[in-house]
Amino acid sequence: MDIQFVPLLQRLFFDFSVITAVLFVGIIILTLIFGRFYCSTICPFGILQEFVAVFISKITKNSFPGRGRLGWGDIPVRYLIAGLTFGALFGGSALLIRYIEPYTIFGSAFSLSIFGIIFVLVILAIVFFKNRFFCTNICPVGAVLGLISKISFNKIYMDENCVKCGICAKNCPSGCIHKTPHPNPPQPGMEQFVVDNETCVKCLKCFSVCPKGAIKYGIDRTPHPNPPQLGMEQKVKFNPKRRDFVLGMGALAFLGAGYAIGINFAKNLAKKVKDVILPAGAVNANRMANKCLNCNLCINNCPNGILSKSDDKFSTVHIDYEKGKHYCKYDCHKCSEVCPSGAIKKISLEEKQNTRIGMASVSPHCIGCENCVKECPTGAISINEKRAVVDGSKCIGCGKCATVCKPQAIQIYGVNDQSKI
Repeated sequence: MDIQFVPLLQRLFFDFSVITAVLFVGIIILTLIFGRFYCSTICPFGILQEFVAVFISKITKNSFPGRGRLGWGDIPVRYLIAGLTFGALFGGSALLIRYIEPYTIFGSAFSLSIFGIIFVLVILAIVFFKNRFFCTNICPVGAVLGLISKISFNKIYMDENCVKCGICAKNCPSGCIHKTPHPNPPQPGMEQFVVDNETCVKCLKCFSVCPKGAIKYGIDRTPHPNPPQLGMEQKVKFNPKRRDFVLGMGALAFLGAGYAIGINFAKNLAKKVKDVILPAGAVNANRMANKCLNCNLCINNCPNGILSKSDDKFSTVHIDYEKGKHYCKYDCHKCSEVCPSGAIKKISLEEKQNTRIGMASVSPHCIGCENCVKECPTGAISINEKRAVVDGSKCIGCGKCATVCKPQAIQIYGVNDQSKI
């Protein structure tokens, strides 16, 4: 069962199931309890970056912490990216988020998509200089989970044993440990180190490098530095600032803009597409163009190799019978089983076998050899006056007849909307 954030979120809207809702809510609840653990333990792109960072540090004998923040004025760019991409998704189109969402990019690269490979190589190059910079500054999923992590119950913090050596900050891959002025310094100008739990991906590397064991994980109960009352503990009060207001307004503006863009894309994206053949459960070209994340998981699992990546013909995954000189197997609905986003609905094998994805057409070159009649799984073809005839009420467009036709007299065409036979 897939447990990736964006595919689960999209399935909630477009292919709802109770299991999907439970998994998605489970990620939110666990983030509220433990913080942004998702980025280091579930996201495959995050795990890949961590392995690469470890490899680089072994080779160079140096650490490459995440340095720098990508921002525009007082507004971190990650919130604007998240607002725009999720806004478009809520508006009905996955077009924007498929080009930046980590799980989608990882799957695209794994299926040897040129775009996916280039994107991953660029991010891994960034890892060499700034480590988890993508996760903390660009990733829209990280931005949303970071906001939840700000109010999580368990956080990483420094207790009174911290000697301000800065080793943790130098080794933090997310660059989330900062030196700041002490709130109530016992000595003028004294500073302290604090953890930004919003960008912290809970890799726990700081625990292994702290020489004093001063880094803790849990509910911060360290004593107040200069308590007005004996035993008073540190408490962070909610104090809205102008920066937070500007940040919220900017993110909402981009969310609205993204929503409008998503509506526009959803209406116009697939209007010019004709005769595209899609897997059973995709419904139609417009829906597929707007819901598919191009993670290419279905391509990697298609036993007959008939699924093709996005190209000049169609912007997402589609069926290309010429690609493998094969057909859609009658007893297979693997693409429906593995699709994480709901672009291909999860349907039963029986439903798949009764879903029309295309229509066979016989040309005058037919010689009446009857091979197509013998191989048609639905009995949609018969011979009339020494020529094959297709019964449109039974044909599902699986393409098997075309693979056995000796004179290549059978062509499979797409349908505007998939329907039941």
